[in-house]
Amino acid sequence: MNRIPPLVNWLATLTLPLFLLAMTKERKPLAHTQVLKDTIDTRKGPFTSNGIWIHPSSRALTGLRMGPFVHLPDKSILTIDSTQCLVSLNEGRSWKSFPIFKDSSRFLIRMERSLIRTRKGTLILAFMNEKEHRRSWNSQTHDAPGSVLPTYVVRSYDNGKTWQEPQLMHREWTGAVRDIIETKDGHVIFTSMMLLSNPGRNSVLTYTSRDEGKSWTRSNIIDLGGIGHHSGVTESTLEEMTDGSLLMYMRTNWGSLWETRSTNKGISWTNYRSTPIMSSSAPAMFKRMKSGRLILIWNQSMPQGKTSYPLRGGDKEWSEVFQSNHREELSISFSEDEGKHWSDPIVIAKVTLPNTQVSYPYFLERSPGEVWITTMFGGLRLSLREKDFIGR
Repeated sequence: MNRIPPLVNWLATLTLPLFLLAMTKERKPLAHTQVLKDTIDTRKGPFTSNGIWIHPSSRALTGLRMGPFVHLPDKSILTIDSTQCLVSLNEGRSWKSFPIFKDSSRFLIRMERSLIRTRKGTLILAFMNEKEHRRSWNSQTHDAPGSVLPTYVVRSYDNGKTWQEPQLMHREWTGAVRDIIETKDGHVIFTSMMLLSNPGRNSVLTYTSRDEGKSWTRSNIIDLGGIGHHSGVTESTLEEMTDGSLLMYMRTNWGSLWETRSTNKGISWTNYRSTPIMSSSAPAMFKRMKSGRLILIWNQSMPQGKTSYPLRGGDKEWSEVFQSNHREELSISFSEDEGKHWSDPIVIAKVTLPNTQVSYPYFLERSPGEVWITTMFGGLRLSLREKDFIGR
């Protein structure tokens, strides 16, 4: 098992690039070691209604929910809130709601969730139940044994009008449920997390279904060590490659996204390693577009044009290492070779107000080449066209 070696306290005084190079002998060279020129002038627009600067080749979407979203056969879109399924026939300007739970007093869907409509028409929602939330972090032991925030799955066979009873996947504390896919041969795989103890740290796992979500197989638990309530590997995103394998990117505190691969539809994950993608300690989202390209949406480790950024952690509370929590800009990049190489990042959104962030992205390709990007934090709602960002 690959574990990150401990860092000595003097690393806190170093800038982020030096910190990343010193962290581990296993880390690969960073892809974007050159500092890209800061081309953003937040004195000029365009801006969203809540003051986020957005790229001039994008446009703000008004009235749209957070997501995630799926398409329905009548060209409407469907999303979820804390207890309701919501359907819009007018691009998100108004919504019709349907209850998900027979007894809503028992369930409350957290904002970190994943949703898919399979090719056979089954809606599958994976979520954490806030109603059962129980955690008490001990700052002396750096642990929270017995913590509970369960992962559930619930299905609908009639485009969200009615829903089956929720299925419990595990009761352990789940930091986030971020992504779900259907493979070419009909396997459904979603990402989840599990808080481990002694010491307290996070891990990533997935669940795989071969029967439209009726039953599920749990993967191996990916535990790369760490100490702290935001330590370890977390909040992963995954996609199927053209050869049928799966590639998953994981959030870390180690300066870059880490990756792992599966050759058996997510039943087991191997080859954990760092990637050349410099990243803040924040979750990414990557998806395959209709064009065949992969798109990556994430927070870089530093603002565009900067060579350092204040670090946090290193106290075994947040994490055992110092890390960047930069979330003031959201970027995109594209890959044409199955994630082997990524285009230079392009900042598509930047906050202009203090103590705000734009992070935790969701993605929908509303029509071929038309991308909707929304965020959980910051309330970003924008649309962009793939062709306007290719070859930049």
